[in-house]
Amino acid sequence: MKRTRSPSRVQDPPDFAQTLCPVARAELVVGDRWTVLVLRELFAGNHRFEEIQAQAGATPQMIAARLKQLEADGLVERRPYNERPLRHAYYLTEKGDAFFPVILALRQWGETWLKSPKEGLSVTYTHGPCGKPAGLGTVCESCGKPLRRKDLIVAMNPAYKKERDARVEAFKASR
Repeated sequence: MKRTRSPSRVQDPPDFAQTLCPVARAELVVGDRWTVLVLRELFAGNHRFEEIQAQAGATPQMIAARLKQLEADGLVERRPYNERPLRHAYYLTEKGDAFFPVILALRQWGETWLKSPKEGLSVTYTHGPCGKPAGLGTVCESCGKPLRRKDLIVAMNPAYKKERDARVEAFKASR
């Protein structure tokens, strides 16, 4: 029986025997909009369900399904932060953290091809080890070293920060 991913429930791990193509295999794990947006939020430091939902803009069911699937696929782990009621925060595993260059590549492509230069960069990174602008892409434009999330200092464009803050306020107002 062939298994397919369902947005409403967690499936068994993907059947990688269907192809040797690493792109197709990766797509089986992270190949939908909501999964990538959940990962974006985890990289941004949002660990609680409501924070992730507010920024991703998906239904609670969609976010829950993606988090469960990411956990089943070994990219995310749940950690309790409250006992009564029991609440969990979500953190990237080593496997999940290894997805960061993909996020950077998507960011570079989106900034280059999908935005007007007048809009400016949504986020500007400074590479901590060299103290200079990291630029776009997966390696520092100043020193040439691979970019790691923990080495980046983030400066958010004021318009983008306003957009993100407005999403949080709209989310709170809708509850």
